[in-house]
Amino acid sequence: MKTYIITGTTSGIGLELVNQLLEAGHTVYGIARKENDIDHPQYHHVLLDLTETSKLADTVKEIIKEVSPEASSYTLINNAGTIDPIGMVGEIDGELIAKSIAVNLTAPMVLTGAFIHALAAIDMPKKVVQISSGAGRNALDGWSSYCAGKAGLDRFTEAAQLEESNKRNGVRLVSIAPGIIDTSMQQTIRQSSTSAFPSVERFKEYKASGQLSNAKDVAKKLIGFIESEQFYKVDVLTDLRNL
Repeated sequence: MKTYIITGTTSGIGLELVNQLLEAGHTVYGIARKENDIDHPQYHHVLLDLTETSKLADTVKEIIKEVSPEASSYTLINNAGTIDPIGMVGEIDGELIAKSIAVNLTAPMVLTGAFIHALAAIDMPKKVVQISSGAGRNALDGWSSYCAGKAGLDRFTEAAQLEESNKRNGVRLVSIAPGIIDTSMQQTIRQSSTSAFPSVERFKEYKASGQLSNAKDVAKKLIGFIESEQFYKVDVLTDLRNL
């Protein structure tokens, strides 16, 4: 029985990942700041806001302690993210910038570190998947906080993988950009003003012309990738659309 820990499990890819993994017979621990409607004996929901970074390490520690001894592998998927604040540098609120970095970068770093530490003595497949973004690899005006968080997540993952590759029983880490998906985040983007996000019309066109990927399909492809041998062979920074 494989065990998955996933953040942001109330909507979008996170919710689809949970549903499909449960259907496949795996155990899932979901971490989110809101409740969801999943009622399944192998799903465990942890109500926690990722901006409360001081609580994250202990949360992972407690989850690992609860996992069945029958577990055959462990996977952490840092899926949760926020696009806010959208706006020009010098015009966006400092507290919102701090919250953005907490959710998009600090939380995944802390959760990944706690995951690695808690499983250091366990000899079985251990994986960390960071849900990154093309915005971390190509800057967009109006998205400075989001771009910074995702770029930082990519560099962190590369550094952590260098460390883990030197261990006999290290964790395998991949930071993967899933493409543009039809989620609530895209709705938020399309509601932006042109002054805050000059590329907003392009994102409206993505929706109008049917260029957005379906969250269910993306989750299915992501699971297939995580459970394949390809997961161990790709570059640390990967784009799901190229697999």
